[in-house]
Parts: sequence; C-alpha cells; structure tokens
Amino acid sequence: MEKSNNERVLVVESDDDLSRSIVSVLTDAGYQVSTDCDEGMKSVLEFKPDVVVFGADPPQLDCCDLLSEIKGSAQTQSIRVIMLSPGGPAQRTRGLDLGADDVVSLPFDPHELLSRVRWQLQDKRTIENLRQQARAVEENRAVAQQVVNAVNDERRTLRVGAMLAVAVLVVAAVAFLIFYHRTQQQDTRVYAAITKLQTGVLTPQKLIDRSRQGPEDAQRGPSPRTDSEKLQLQKQSQDLKSQIASSKTENISALQNQLTEVQERLQRVETEGKVAQTIIQSYEPSVCLIHVVVGFRDRTTGLQLHYVGLTSKGEPETDDLNNPLVSVTGAGPEVHIDVFGTGFLVSEDGQILTNHHVAEPWWDNDDLKQMTAQGVEPMLVEMTAYFPGRTDGISLTTEKISPSADVALLKGSISKPRIRKIALADNHRPAVSGAPVVLLGYPTGLNAILARTSEETLQSIATTTKGDPKEIMEELAHRHLIRPVVTQGHIGDVLPDKIIYDAQTTSGGSGGPLFSSEGKVIGINFAMVRDFGGSNLAVPIGYGESLLKP
Repeated sequence: MEKSNNERVLVVESDDDLSRSIVSVLTDAGYQVSTDCDEGMKSVLEFKPDVVVFGADPPQLDCCDLLSEIKGSAQTQSIRVIMLSPGGPAQRTRGLDLGADDVVSLPFDPHELLSRVRWQLQDKRTIENLRQQARAVEENRAVAQQVVNAVNDERRTLRVGAMLAVAVLVVAAVAFLIFYHRTQQQDTRVYAAITKLQTGVLTPQKLIDRSRQGPEDAQRGPSPRTDSEKLQLQKQSQDLKSQIASSKTENISALQNQLTEVQERLQRVETEGKVAQTIIQSYEPSVCLIHVVVGFRDRTTGLQLHYVGLTSKGEPETDDLNNPLVSVTGAGPEVHIDVFGTGFLVSEDGQILTNHHVAEPWWDNDDLKQMTAQGVEPMLVEMTAYFPGRTDGISLTTEKISPSADVALLKGSISKPRIRKIALADNHRPAVSGAPVVLLGYPTGLNAILARTSEETLQSIATTTKGDPKEIMEELAHRHLIRPVVTQGHIGDVLPDKIIYDAQTTSGGSGGPLFSSEGKVIGINFAMVRDFGGSNLAVPIGYGESLLKP
C-alpha cells in the first residue's frame, strides 16, 4: 500500500461494479476518492479534485460536455482527466481528441491505472512549479527593471545590458524547465507498455529461470502427432484381427470392413510420415529463425529511449510497482524488445519470405500502438537470420511489404551452398480441404531452443552471454543448437486469402512455410486461433510469389 496523501481523485462511472473496483484501487493507494458527481461541474468545484477518472458512460452527464467544462474553466483547467475506454485504438484516440489527458483501456490493469494517475499528478505538480518559477522570474525581472530605471541616464548602456542579461536568464530558465518537464514525461508515460513488452535485459539467472519454463511450454507445444496416431491405429488393427479370429460368421463382415478402413488410414499416416521426413531432410537447413530487435525514440527530439540505470545485479532500476524506469536521457542501456519469428529462403539471391508482423513487429500491434500514441515511436535496430548448420547470423533488410496480406520479403547475403531455396507450389493449383500438410518453424522462439539444451549447456550459455539476447543467439548458432520444429496436420478449409489447418504451432512460428504432400510451399503461417492447436491460419503462397516479381 502506498503512503497516504492529500491528493484527490473524483471517479465518474455509472457501472457500480466498475466504480467500486476503481475506488478500491485508488483508496488502497492512499488517495482521497469521491464518487459524488450528480451535480456535474458544481460537484467538481466543491470536491476540488486533482484528477478526474471518467468511466465509459458517466451517470446522468454528457461526458464530453463535462470534460469541456473542466478544461475550459480557469478554475479547473489544471485538473487532469483520465478516461476509461472499452474500445481499441480508434476509441482511445477519440478520448484524447476530446481533451482527455490520458486514456486507459478496459478492462483496466490496477498497476497501469495507478501509474497513469501518478504520472498525471507528477506532471501537474511540474507544471505548477514551472508557473511558480516563471512568476518568480517575472517578479525578479520587475525588480531589476525598477533598479535599472533608477540609474542615471548617463548609465543607459549599462541598464540596457542588465535588461538583456535578465531576458537571457528568463529564456534559459523557461527552456530548461520545459526540457525537464518533457524528460519527466518520457520517464513515466510508457511504463505499462515497457513492462509488458520488454525482454532486452536478461540476467543470467533470469535466462536460466526462463529456460526452465521450457518443459512446461513443450508440454503444450508441438508433438509427434503422426507417431502416436500410427501406434493407435496399429493397436486398433491388431484388436480387430483378434476379434475376427474369435468371432462368429455373422460378425466377420462388419469387422473386416472396419479393419480395411483402419488399415487404409494406417497406410495414409505412414505415407504422410515419409513425406514429412523427405521435407525435413530437404528443407530444414533453409528455414531460419529470425531475431528482430526493436528500439524506441522520441518522435519530436529523435532521442532514443534508455533505461535510467541498472542495479548491482544488472537489472533495470524500477519504481515502487516494479515498472522499469526509462528516459530519453537515461544512463542505462537502450530499451529494446526482442522479437522472434520464422522465415524461409526462396531465391538464390538470399531472398527470404516471412510475415509483415515479423519484419515490423509494431505493425498491427495494439501494445506498441499505445506507446506510439504517447509520442514514442518504435524503430528497427537490427534483424538477423539464423539458419540450421550455420555458426553465424546473417544480417537482413526489408525488400518489400505486401499491401494486401501479412507477408514481407527480406534480403540477406546467403553464401553457403548447402542452404538451397525452397520450392513454391503453383498458385494455379490451389490447396484442397482434407489434404495433409507439414509445417516447419520456431514456435516459442528462444524459449523452445533453450528448453532442449542440457542443464550444463544452459549454465555455460548463461555465464558466457550474461543474458544478452544477441549473444545468446550467436552462442546457440555456434553450438549448432538452432533447428526448426516439425508438425503435421490436415487442411480444414481453403479461402481466397487464407488456408485453415491444424498443424500445431504458436508465437515464433509466424512466417513458417506450410508444405503440401508434394513437398512444395502452399502457404505462410501467420496466425493461430489457440496456442498449439485448433485452427491455424496461413497466407496462400501466391501473395508471397507476387513479391518476388520484379
């Protein structure tokens, strides 16, 4: 619980359950909270809040009108307004356009709400201090003017010089305070998003803890479905043969029909297993793990976002809610987000197909859009491909982005002969429902690879790399530990812009090639309805082929 204080928050929310939830969070944090808003602006003037939290549907009030009254009155314009919005980016942007100082998505996270309230209060205090110092400067300037005016006319030149000096000091003081205010704003406005997304600073212990979660992830992850299905069918076949041998004449016909059906299914499974093995042997070296590093910079100044500092354990310094402290003037390392995806080689010139959201992780990403709305824009720091069998990473650049699908064409310098391009299916021969498919990729990215290593190897990697993601990737490549995961399934449906199938995958598998039984790529994996199962989605390969055309 935070220390009590005299700062006041007015909650305007008609939903009783939501209102109680908001009040509970704010009260526990030590704020003086009121929900009395029946008389609109009169209630605001009587309670004199520092912050007003507007719900999605304030009771008996026109939200926009009350907000306009608060911001339009000299008595209340310094009150900070936070709106709660149940919609997406468009609704949140509308709240800012209406005059709100900040917008929080519903359902809200208590830590995020408190962080936003603290930031608004801190910003409000900074502005008030700025005004007080500006008034003090103005008073000093007036006094200086009076003194100068008392000087003899013969010393007019000295008087002018003194006035200029005072003016320079005024400008310098205001400029410094504005810059300080802006820096403080950067320190706090992206806490929630950074906490949710940042993985760029890992201590060796965190790396080890993260890898130990691998076995749990693996239990939910891709499994040799074909082998288990084959064993089940073999058992059914043996059981039916035993029943036929011991059954009466009238039952033999039905049992033989069942046996024939089971044996046909068993033959299909065995055939599909052989196809998968052929695909693995041919194309596993051509499917790469893509490591994308995203940084952030202030849109206005162009300054990059840094951690304020690191603790003695090498972890980012945090506030009282464990949010990492960040600033454009921080002394710590740059704030980075590490994103992993899959790609595959499609030309001898080093062209690689993957997803748009792998090449540009901020594309269609609501969490990163929240940061963008706050004036911090993401930027690509580096993008590297790691192919099985290679001991080094290959730097990538984005060559083309599809305007109509989640597909991107990347380019790297591929010189090793054993990495060959993957054959693409003829777009004029569409995929067919029920047909078997094979998917190659890197589901769960770095976690899955670490989970497959021994404890001794993991300890060695943690010590050698000190948790730096890029160094981890290079060490894994050097040890030949980077290999794609293979899963099998069948096509459920084929639509003009997507293929629906059940070969298992999850995050990190985005951009992986979906093979037909002929060993050619028919789609590019881009989304999954449920982790490691259910219905997964691929972009038809025709969208990728269109990017290969000059």
